Amino acid sequence: MTNGKTGRLAGRAAIVTGAASGIGRASAQLFAAEGAQVLAVDLPDRGLPVAHDGVDGVRCLEKSVRDADAGTAIVAAAVEAFGRLDIVFNNAGVGINALTTAMTAEQWDTTIAVNLTAVFRLCQAAVPELQKSDAPRIVNTASVMARFTDYGLPAYCASKAGVAGLTRTLALELGKFGITANYIEPGAIQTGMTAESFANEEIAAIWAKKAALRRLGRPEDIARGALFLASDDAAFVTGHGLVVDGGLTLRC
Repeated sequence: MTNGKTGRLAGRAAIVTGAASGIGRASAQLFAAEGAQVLAVDLPDRGLPVAHDGVDGVRCLEKSVRDADAGTAIVAAAVEAFGRLDIVFNNAGVGINALTTAMTAEQWDTTIAVNLTAVFRLCQAAVPELQKSDAPRIVNTASVMARFTDYGLPAYCASKAGVAGLTRTLALELGKFGITANYIEPGAIQTGMTAESFANEEIAAIWAKKAALRRLGRPEDIARGALFLASDDAAFVTGHGLVVDGGLTLRC
């Protein structure tokens, strides 16, 4: 199933969640440009179809990853559309800032549900289809906060550390099927999730200065890392956390 396309992902079918903006949008379009057929997934009313309007190789599914049936429904939609599944990129996420003593149970539950439970469900549902692929890949978005922390991020840090631990376990358990499982640890990236904070020029400048490269990351920086992990270039890489942070954590 090449559809005449060439590229590092030619002939492959991928799922990308959180694809209406930011890292997900950039990744879905980069995967498609590299030859993949991509099912882009995001919530209804997030402008998903508009985000990929006219982009060859990208189909859209408006679906909440929090839904109990999200894993099976998303995998079924991809297989129905493309006849196969080779790559799963779990990128959908939320960030809620609240000190531990002030965080509500709802805030905690929402963060864990989107950032961790949804990842587990989609990976679990995808395994039977990935076993049929000759180049099966799982890529999950964690964060440098999977290893570090900051004030007001108890649920976020816990969820991203969970993504790292889950991914390493997937790599161990699924290696016998040839399935690789890796995660990305983005640093300070200009996305929809961080837009409000980085709209403040002083805050943006502080975070840019913390990075060795003296700039904030862009969605395409993470998309390129995801492409590497999804491609044949990473065929012997599994259980790995790829830090893409511009050197933000060098002094941590």
